[in-house]
Amino acid sequence: MTYNPILIKKILVFPVFMLLSLGFMQAGDTLRVKQTQVPILIDRIDNALFYISIDAREAVKLTELKLKFSESSNLNEVGSLKLYYGGTEAVQRKGQTFYHPVQYLSGFTPGKTREANPSYSVKVVEQKSPGIEVAFSANYPLFPGINYFWISLQMKPTTSLLSKIDVNLVSAKLDGRDAPISFANNTETHRMGVGVRHAGDDGVAAFRIPGMVTSNRGTLLGVYDVRYNNSVDLQEHVDIGLSRSTDKGQTWEKMRIPVAFGEYGGLPKAQNGVGDPSILVDKNTGTIWIAALWTHGMGNYRAWHNSQAGMDEKRTGQLVLTKSMDDGKTWSDPINITSQVKDPSWHLLLQGPGRGITMQDGTLVFPIQFIDSIRIPNAGIMYSKDSGQTWKIHNHARTNTTEAQVAEVEPGVLMLNMRDNRGGSRAVSITKDLGKTWTEHPSNRSVLQEPVCMASLIKVDANENVLGKDILLFSNPNTTEGRHHITIKASLDGGLSFPEEYQVLLDEDPGWGYSCLTVIDKETVGILYESSVAHMTFQAVKLRDIIKGPRQ
Repeated sequence: MTYNPILIKKILVFPVFMLLSLGFMQAGDTLRVKQTQVPILIDRIDNALFYISIDAREAVKLTELKLKFSESSNLNEVGSLKLYYGGTEAVQRKGQTFYHPVQYLSGFTPGKTREANPSYSVKVVEQKSPGIEVAFSANYPLFPGINYFWISLQMKPTTSLLSKIDVNLVSAKLDGRDAPISFANNTETHRMGVGVRHAGDDGVAAFRIPGMVTSNRGTLLGVYDVRYNNSVDLQEHVDIGLSRSTDKGQTWEKMRIPVAFGEYGGLPKAQNGVGDPSILVDKNTGTIWIAALWTHGMGNYRAWHNSQAGMDEKRTGQLVLTKSMDDGKTWSDPINITSQVKDPSWHLLLQGPGRGITMQDGTLVFPIQFIDSIRIPNAGIMYSKDSGQTWKIHNHARTNTTEAQVAEVEPGVLMLNMRDNRGGSRAVSITKDLGKTWTEHPSNRSVLQEPVCMASLIKVDANENVLGKDILLFSNPNTTEGRHHITIKASLDGGLSFPEEYQVLLDEDPGWGYSCLTVIDKETVGILYESSVAHMTFQAVKLRDIIKGPRQ
């Protein structure tokens, strides 16, 4: 038999080449990188910036990572960058794509929300006061299989709320050699925030249900539930808390308690809870009002189900008000207005949490919700024509709806934007006669998606903003399932559309999802919300960052 030497050479060489190629292709020693889009809290020691996954099939060390800040980033405000090792992956998650095995930072564990949990991470290297380019010389050994790293950003306490950070992971080395990087998302702009209330602050388990306004003096006033024992709804030991800021949200005063019932009537504090606040500024007088639900003697189960028909405090929830005439520093005793506005056949009446408004003619308006005689929830409004002395309710806007927010879209025309139990999208109705009659808005159940959650809606008049346009601003979890992707949206056509180019994503990670918007000044809007990084997070956003693109 004769042999063809050329054929033999092909047989011997080709498999070797293929094996080398397969070895290179299958080595998997690529860095899979996800850049976060969550608030960077100025008051936090650690903020997650990048998540990194490395499937170590050949490499034995992460040698180096290089990052680069944009020229627009103010590096004088950056305290440090840290590289952490987050450990390995569980076999049972094999075949799925993840970027971290656990949450390295908690937004919900009392007393452990401001820095990395040392049980879940090992600090590899830290670069303080970094320059535009940062090189982490890691030389960190890799565990066989998937390894997780993450990069933390710490800002200086003097950082401006309006600052933004842009930074890229530009290169990496494994075993001293350049390694490929696969990015899960595009470069993101990182916005600053402040944790106004963290889990565990003042010994409190949870803070929920934000409301916020700007007083006539420019003071920001944020209200919320102070849930001492846990995060559950009334009935529990819950008071109304308030935080004030006189510098546009940069710093916040010590928490005040405007409404609390203690051991009223001889019952424990947990059976005298008061919560779900809504706050309103009377623009004519400067008086600030808070509306809240007080529940008395309903055991320790949810008032939503245990409140009954009737008027007496021992049977049904009570709608109470408190007022401040000194810019939110001190507050009156509770004013019970249940007898003025509740139908005795309703099982429960309470405010729509968030905020109320002053109409152009001076009428004060709070959104409300009530459970009717057949236990169906409905949303509507209550109003006062005499600066809060007396209040009235007419008809509901839409049945099977709950938490709502109201805006005056034209003089005398109110828009009610409602949480709809049908799910999927927001309900929107219009009234021109303070709730006697209602009509569906064209955007009803079609324009604004939601996962059945509280949301915020405010009107910014053309003479009150730098763009000189009438604007509707809306915020909520921009999803139909799960409370994540907290987004601010803008409409320039009276709520008929909220174009994608008029939207800013603030927080992509899961949280409780409630939010409340306010105008800070002609250029800036503020939002207090339940984020993934703190129970009450405040951020300030320029209107020009929200309303951009060709339609403007």
